[in-house]
Amino acid sequence: MNRENKRKMYDKDYYKKNACDESFKCKICDRLVVPAGAGSDHRNHCPNCLYSLHIDDEPGDRDADCGGHMEPISVWVRKGGEWALIHRCKQCGVLKQNRIAADDNPMKLMSIALKPLSEPPFPLERIEELMKMMGGANY
Repeated sequence: MNRENKRKMYDKDYYKKNACDESFKCKICDRLVVPAGAGSDHRNHCPNCLYSLHIDDEPGDRDADCGGHMEPISVWVRKGGEWALIHRCKQCGVLKQNRIAADDNPMKLMSIALKPLSEPPFPLERIEELMKMMGGANY
């Protein structure tokens, strides 16, 4: 084992301070994920299906014992307009945010962003009735 591999193995904060240049196979869609194209030094989710793994408690620490699949459930816009994904662990339920990467699937990102509009918490047939209850066409 070379010196760099030993650092990765024994230095708790290795990935906090160093770029992750390792490729991995996505556990969900089975695609090979390479660091090139991410636009960042830290690739933490699959650019195709946007899933991640619950391996960190804090970014880069590799301390999480869970190892569950992190499902992309939402997006939000950070200050300055940058998008971030919200992941929820399917095993323990923890929520984490992750910056989107330059090569993330734009159709998958948009489908996650638009999901609340396509599945409102009330029947669409009731919109007219709800508008009347709120005072007419002012809303």
